[in-house]
Order: sequence, then C-alpha cells, then structure tokens
Amino acid sequence: MKIVITGGGGFLGSQLGQKLLERGTLTGPSGAAEEIREIVLLDAAFHRPATDRRVRQVTGDISDCATVFSAVGGDPAVAIFHLASMVSGECEERFDDALRVNLDGGRNVFEAARAVPGRPRVVFASSIACFGGEAMQDPNTDRTKLTPQTTYGMTKAICELLVNDYSRKGHFDGRSARLPTVIVRPGKPNAAASSWASGMFREPLNGETCLLPVRREQCHPMTGYRTVIESLIALHEVPATQLRDDRAIGLPAHRVTPQLAASVIEEVARERGLKIGPIVDAFDARIHGIVDNWPVAVDGSRALALGLPHPPPLKQIVEQYLEDFGKR
Repeated sequence: MKIVITGGGGFLGSQLGQKLLERGTLTGPSGAAEEIREIVLLDAAFHRPATDRRVRQVTGDISDCATVFSAVGGDPAVAIFHLASMVSGECEERFDDALRVNLDGGRNVFEAARAVPGRPRVVFASSIACFGGEAMQDPNTDRTKLTPQTTYGMTKAICELLVNDYSRKGHFDGRSARLPTVIVRPGKPNAAASSWASGMFREPLNGETCLLPVRREQCHPMTGYRTVIESLIALHEVPATQLRDDRAIGLPAHRVTPQLAASVIEEVARERGLKIGPIVDAFDARIHGIVDNWPVAVDGSRALALGLPHPPPLKQIVEQYLEDFGKR
C-alpha cells in the first residue's frame, strides 16, 4: 500500500510518517489491513533527508496540479493524508496566497484522489478556526455552525465541505479531522496566530523568555501532538458506514489558559530540577483579535464514540515533549 502525506516535511507530517512506518500496515481499499510499502512525503522543503528506503520525498507546491497528481499517482492501493497548509497568521496577511495554497492546493489533492481507480481514503487536517463569530458556543460541537472569522478558517471550512461532497458523490472516501491547537511544537515560533500556545511551554522549559501576546486568562482548546497523530490514523481506520454524511470530526481537547500552563510548567520543573524561563506579558492586539474569534472549548464526544483517543493530562503532554524534544 502507498501512503501520500502532503505537508510531509512539517512537524505533524514527519511525525505521522514515522508513526506509519512503525505501524507497518493500514486499512486498504479492500477493507483489509495492507502492508505499507511506500510513503510519499510532499512538501515545499525538507530539513533532513529520508533514512528509510520506504520513504520518498517530493519537493513541490501543492498549488501545482501536476506535482500533486505525480505524487499521488494512479495506484488504487493508496491512502492520502492532506496536512499541507498556510497557517493562520500568514493567511490573514497574504489572502491571495491563502486561496492558492489552501483552496487550490486542496482541490488539487482531492482531484488527484478522485482520479485514482476505486475509492481511496483521504484524511484532511482541518481546524477549530472553522468556528467563529456569533455562532460560537461553549463548548462548540460538530453541529455548531461554521462561521469562520479568519481567512485560514474559511479555507479549512470550504475544504471540509468539499470532502463531504466528494465523499457523497463517491469520488473518494474522505474524512476531516478538526484539530484543536497542537502542543508542544519544537523549534522556533511560526506565523500561526496560535504559536504562543506552544511557546508558553517550550520557551520557559528551554530556560528562555516567552513573550505572551494574549491575556493570562485566555482560554483555548489544546491537545498533544502524539494524540493528533494517533487520531489521524484512527480516523483513517474508521469504517465509512460509521461516518454517515458529515465527515468532519472535531477532536477532543483540554481547555487551557496561560495561567494553567504556567502552573503545570512549574510543577514539571520542580520534579525534574529544571530552571525555567519567565512568561512575560506582551499583549498583541492583532494576535488577540484572531484568537478571540476562536472557540474557548470543544466537545469531542463524537470522535471518542468513533474510537479516537482522548488527550492525556496536560502535564503528561509536557512530559512527552521533554521526552521527545527536550535538551539532551
């Protein structure tokens, strides 16, 4: 079986590829477990070369139709995980690019899947940014109306609808995972409006200063990266009959504030003898304006009923980050 991961050079894409290599099999179009013989990672850039013979890296832009079609190919025994996307902050600044990459790129992936013989499974990484404005609830559920207040959220919401319609028409067997903010991402801050969510854990744990652009009481749904990877795979494995006509599944998440994050960091630091850096208030009206239009909590009960995992306690998510990416 062949697996294609768009955004395969990014944090989640590379983690997903590694997890699939360890797993070794995935449910194929036949409905039976099939051996993973090749993983194609498609991204604009890669930071390190592949070391497993089953992995092929393809450098390219998902807004280029020929690149996407070439990466997917015509093998009926294929599964696609579509993770490639511009992030929230840069989508607000670069509207045309957001449409080109997130919408045109998404359509390229969906059309390439449609051209594959049979009905391949496609898993799309969506976002809680699909929600926003007056329709928001506390918590938001899979039945909350999608009224995004950011360009990023708009592109994700449209792709969710496309996944539903392509699946309805039998072009492919799609499912969308509506991701909360994913923590703790290693490395440097990025252009995502939610970058502070990882930064308020990562920088202090590295002994560095975190400049916090939102208020200490800002509430936000968060989950761990390990749980997201497990959820993407688990959602791929759910039989189509259990998904019915709404293929967008909101993942469960913790309700986290910077205040809670600080207390968890302090507890972990005491137990491990770490000297942590400070979290300094650096309010940014632009970032706050984006984040304030996102949900404060989500209801992931539908995902749990389908067998997707619940994130572990927040402290355990932090310990997982230190185990995988902490200073050696």
